[in-house]
Amino acid sequence: MIPRDIFWANIFRGRKKKDETVEAILKDVPAFSHLEPKEISLLASIVHKREYKAGEYIFYQGDPGLGMYIIQEGEVLIQYTDPDGNKKELAILKDGDFFGEIALIDESPRSASAICRTDCQIIGFFRPDLFEIIEKHPRLGIKIVLKLAEIIAERLRRTNQEVTQLKAEIEALKSNIEELKANQG
Repeated sequence: MIPRDIFWANIFRGRKKKDETVEAILKDVPAFSHLEPKEISLLASIVHKREYKAGEYIFYQGDPGLGMYIIQEGEVLIQYTDPDGNKKELAILKDGDFFGEIALIDESPRSASAICRTDCQIIGFFRPDLFEIIEKHPRLGIKIVLKLAEIIAERLRRTNQEVTQLKAEIEALKSNIEELKANQG
C-alpha cells in the first residue's frame, strides 16, 4: 500500500485493519469518538452494513441527503459535476473515512456523487436512525447532534478562512493588473 500524505492521513484517519468490528470503526469516527463503549454498542446495533461493487454509486449528486456513510473497507471517489457536465474529483476516501454526515442534520440534495472505486463494505447511519436514538435515548442523541454541529462549525470556520484568503489574493491580482495597465498606458 502506498503511504498517504501525513496531512490527509490525519484529516481522514484511514484504518489499516480490514477485519475490525463495527464498534471499533464507529469509535474512530470523529462524530462518535466521544461516546462511551455502551453508547457505541447501541449505535452499532442500529447502523446498516452494505456491500457495493466497484463502479457502483452510493449516491448521486442531487439525490436527497439521507444520512452518513463510513467506509469499512474499500475506496470511494467523491465527484462533483458542474452545470456544463464537467466532472471534478473532490476526494478519494479509504478505510475508516466517513462522508455525508451533514445529511443527518440537513435534508438538502447531495452536492456531489459518491462512487466506489473498488468493492466496498459501507456502514450507513441515516436520519431515521438518529431520530430513533433521539426519541429513545435523548442524552445520546444530543451528544451526537452536538458533535455533528461542532464538526460542521469547524468546517465552516476553515471555509471562511479560505474564502477570506482567496478574496485577498483576488484583490492583490486586481491591483497588480491595474498597476500594469497604468504603466503601459
